[in-house]
Amino acid sequence: MVKAIIGKKVGMTQIFDDNGKVIPVTVIAAGPCTVVQKKTDEKEGYDSVQLGFTDIREHRLTKPELGHLKKAGVAPKKHLKEFRLEDTSTLNIGDEIKADVFAEGDKVDVTGISRGKGFSGVVKRHNASRGRMSHGGGPTHRHAGSMGAGTDPSKIFKGKIGAGQMGNEQVTIQNLDIVKVDSSLNMIAIRGAVPGPRGGVVYIKNTVKNN
Repeated sequence: MVKAIIGKKVGMTQIFDDNGKVIPVTVIAAGPCTVVQKKTDEKEGYDSVQLGFTDIREHRLTKPELGHLKKAGVAPKKHLKEFRLEDTSTLNIGDEIKADVFAEGDKVDVTGISRGKGFSGVVKRHNASRGRMSHGGGPTHRHAGSMGAGTDPSKIFKGKIGAGQMGNEQVTIQNLDIVKVDSSLNMIAIRGAVPGPRGGVVYIKNTVKNN
């Protein structure tokens, strides 16, 4: 069964296993999420549910967003996300999904928006080598340098590494372990780091990897 939930990144810490080994974990406040919409294979061609996360005031939403939520009889939600599932028969509109949908030992994929690093040069963005620091190398130590021949092809191909916006894009980390689940606090501890800053919204789904 495919399991999914929306959460908010709390931060990183460490916990100890039964053998006393340190495990670095990311703590995520997962849910509670409400089922806002349900799609079925017979009607839409695939099975999925749309989850809503974090209550918000009505005036913060557009009229179409508000109408969509009122049709489902769900309180206004700040975040909506659709997850494709193998079977939606066990879920109904209005159902609440909490952190205990996952269990210790589950393998998950976590998706989030990475931290934005602004306009960055080729050394930081693509790990390019800098120019020499002596014998007339300056002031172009960290510049991109030569881009290739001039006559043929007489242009720079698309995708050539260069300076530009770094970070602030969707990133998915696959096959992470769930180390601990606290259903009373709606907290999930996942081994390792996940994308995004503290307070960033993340989407957790059991992994597409074949374990």
